[in-house]
Amino acid sequence: MSIRTLFIPNIIKEKLVSVDNFFYLGICYLTVIIGFGLIYLLFELMGMAVLKEISGGNNNIFETSFYFSAMMLFSVGNGEVIPQGIGRMVAVTEALIGYTLPAAFVAKVMYDKEK
Repeated sequence: MSIRTLFIPNIIKEKLVSVDNFFYLGICYLTVIIGFGLIYLLFELMGMAVLKEISGGNNNIFETSFYFSAMMLFSVGNGEVIPQGIGRMVAVTEALIGYTLPAAFVAKVMYDKEK
């Protein structure tokens, strides 16, 4: 059995994993990362410091905003970037979405299976 068989929908064997489902999930993650990255970036451009880099190195607000957004969504691993001020509430909201998005994806797949 090859990896390719995991991604080919097969009605007879009732496969739940398909390229369409992974594409849909990937687009959802990408949309959330870009959306929250733009929120962090907007706050920074308005002069409100919401992200603080521990290393103090790069200081590229575009890169830092999207990097932090991805880290909050996927692993809630702050590492070298820490939210501050209102950025904490935005980060909590993004982390909550990051935890519930896989559950929503599984629920969708199971709901589609019952049809």
